[in-house]
Amino acid sequence: MFSRFERFLTPTAAPEHPEPPPSLLAFLWHFARQAKWLFAALFVVELLVALGDSAVPWFIGRVVTLVTKTPPERLVADGWPWFLGMAVVVIVVRPAVTFTRYLITNQAIAAPFTGLIRWQSHWHVVRQSWAFFQNDFAGRISNRVMQTGPSVRSTLTATITTVWYIFVYGASAIALTAAADRWLAVPILLWFCAYAALLLYFVPRMRDRSKRSSEARSTLMGRIVDSYTNILTVKLFARANDEDQYVRRAVDRHVDLFSAAQRLLTAFGTILDLLNALLIAGSGALALLLWRYGAVEVGAIAMVLPLTFQLTNMSRQIAMRITEIFEDLGVVQEGMLTIARPLQLPDPVDALPLTVRAGRVEFNNVSFGYGREAGVLQDFNLTIRPGEKIGLVGRSGAGKSTVVNLLLRFFPLEIGSILIDGQDISQLTQESLRAQISVVTQDTSLLHRSIRANIRYGRSSASEEEIERAARLAHAHEFILELEDWHERRGYDAHVGERGVKLSGGQRQRIAIARVILKDAPILVFDEATSALDSEVEAAIQSSLGTLMAGKTVIAIAHRLSTIAQMDRLVVLENGRIAEQGSHRDLLAQNGHYAALWRRQAGGFIDASDLQAAE
Repeated sequence: MFSRFERFLTPTAAPEHPEPPPSLLAFLWHFARQAKWLFAALFVVELLVALGDSAVPWFIGRVVTLVTKTPPERLVADGWPWFLGMAVVVIVVRPAVTFTRYLITNQAIAAPFTGLIRWQSHWHVVRQSWAFFQNDFAGRISNRVMQTGPSVRSTLTATITTVWYIFVYGASAIALTAAADRWLAVPILLWFCAYAALLLYFVPRMRDRSKRSSEARSTLMGRIVDSYTNILTVKLFARANDEDQYVRRAVDRHVDLFSAAQRLLTAFGTILDLLNALLIAGSGALALLLWRYGAVEVGAIAMVLPLTFQLTNMSRQIAMRITEIFEDLGVVQEGMLTIARPLQLPDPVDALPLTVRAGRVEFNNVSFGYGREAGVLQDFNLTIRPGEKIGLVGRSGAGKSTVVNLLLRFFPLEIGSILIDGQDISQLTQESLRAQISVVTQDTSLLHRSIRANIRYGRSSASEEEIERAARLAHAHEFILELEDWHERRGYDAHVGERGVKLSGGQRQRIAIARVILKDAPILVFDEATSALDSEVEAAIQSSLGTLMAGKTVIAIAHRLSTIAQMDRLVVLENGRIAEQGSHRDLLAQNGHYAALWRRQAGGFIDASDLQAAE
């Protein structure tokens, strides 16, 4: 039975409408409608729970009336229908309804619905542009994705099990007391008015303070994760004390905001306790007064006291639950800042997959400046013939990496177009575009998985033999066999740590090259691909790269000009424009920008004076 309820939802199914809306109610409904039948069932079950709870005091009142008015020898004969009805409600109906509520909330909703929200939130966020992730902490993004799921679930279930419950129970209490005498309903009506006023005053303030506290908690987590992610830099520069101060400020702010929210809770709870005491005392005194003058039976007293006492007990729990609802709403609203954002760089509705026939790449009148007036690229025109291998040369900031970022469509073009075999990349799906381009960057980070999984990332269908062949061509096979992680996994099963920290820079680079070899895309991009390798390993890999590049269109970026001097054509960038282009020999003969860069190298590296601000 449990597993049947747990399978009502499929948490990781592909979302039908993947983009969450930006308004709060629409955001909640976006997820709730995917489990609307479960919430409808919970709505009905909670109605029955509230009616069952309110029926118990009524039964008590009827029993007391029977006991006081019926001779002992006639009690069972005259009162058995009431006793039987009470037994059925208390022993059978109420436990069955409560069990059904638990099945819905704990089995069908708790884990599956929370997982569904997290999965769909991640599904949307991971498809955001690269710039989206550059502008925020990874820790804060992941915290929002993880915390929003439970908060949405808690908000929806608590609204039904709390707000709807007390409405039904309160209405039943008023109806039952009014049936005995209309004056008995007055204290409960007054209590409800005061209770509603209390909620109207405190709850919005709790919500706002909770939202600020939640934002502060995410900032705190982001700072902590930032310190952990860059722990090597922290230790190399002996800046642990500075990191303490950086995190301490976030801790202090979160504590202050959380304490402010707790002050409201204390005030709310104290006033509510006073209100509840007045309800019990007032209802009891009024019932005794009415009984004294014969207006009600003694059973009315027996009904009113447990009814109001149960109402006050629940009011404390419900007040806390309502507070939690608005705390959760604060978390949801904070999470929406990350999750409910339109994709910054979506594919066109009618986007087509890229089909690479030859590998011709054309940049036509491209101007781009990351939104700034002073553009990085200005009226940039470049045609790369099928199978041609070009090297991009220039000082830092000249626009080399920007050319690659635009080719990969990490940013939308401001002016101009880029074509691959005559297909405008802005009209293609980004997945198909990047599937046809292999990239090895200077700063290679690996996934916190096994060596095998990292290499197979190039092609998920690759066999063991193909993975090993790629590793051998990248001259990585030998050191891979010697690896062992902290769980005693060896060789290709060894895990590399977060971002590959268990490996040296050169080892990470060779794994990245093996991954590209396995991908075997028709267009290759090397952005300082061998900069982390020593000269001996680089020379060994060059022959493998030569085999890899055969018949492919290649774009290579390198500050170490000796690594790209053998390319078919070198393109020299200066201030976002093409200053020169030609073969290594031709450019030296021209005695221009390239020749100056070549002469200023020592041991194959560009002089430090040529390395300005990073692109």
